Amino acid sequence: MKVNTQSVNFNADQKLLDFIQKRMDKLELFYDKVIKSDVFLKVENTRDKENKIFEARVSVPGDSFVVKKQCKSFEEGADIAVASLERQLKKRKEKLRTHL
Repeated sequence: MKVNTQSVNFNADQKLLDFIQKRMDKLELFYDKVIKSDVFLKVENTRDKENKIFEARVSVPGDSFVVKKQCKSFEEGADIAVASLERQLKKRKEKLRTHL
């Protein structure tokens, strides 16, 4: 799956981009009709330790899912967001299966 990653106000290193690609590729195991996914990485200028925002938008035929997580690291945000997207995609797949 093609993952379009954009980092806002900083440059993401290749290691982080590879990690995100690997996590997002897992979604195809649960729903094989994923068209594309966009990931936005943002750092807020706050004193909070949880200042990193991971936002993912996954497009499937006729719908799209958006998950936004704020965590201490982008890796943690990616893990939590992908787990949330897995649940949403499984639910959609079940819904489509029952309507056939």
